[in-house]
Amino acid sequence: MGEFEYKQVLVFRTDLQMSKGKIAAQAGHAAVSAAQDAFVRHKKWWEAWMFEGQRKIAVKVADEKELSELEEAADDLGLPHALIVDRGLTEIPEGTVTCLGIGPAPEGMMDRLTGKLKLL
Repeated sequence: MGEFEYKQVLVFRTDLQMSKGKIAAQAGHAAVSAAQDAFVRHKKWWEAWMFEGQRKIAVKVADEKELSELEEAADDLGLPHALIVDRGLTEIPEGTVTCLGIGPAPEGMMDRLTGKLKLL
């Protein structure tokens, strides 16, 4: 296999200071939910991403405002995405927006939206 052509980006809020375990759980929610959106809206992207090995990148933003702006931009670009809202069963209050899954989608489209974000 050569280089990846598709990827998924998981974007986390750093202001919540979630534990590693909480981040891992939220990453699972975001990855599955965004992939499901891709399966429904962009099945060819989803299939190619699955075939390539399901590349995922974890990045960070400062707060909910930045996350909301990214969600709006992803929606405007027609990218599959899923905003994750916590149920409040462990570390953070119910209704807290924790992260955003974007993609899978073509790498170029993803990079235009998330390419300047710092790795988590």
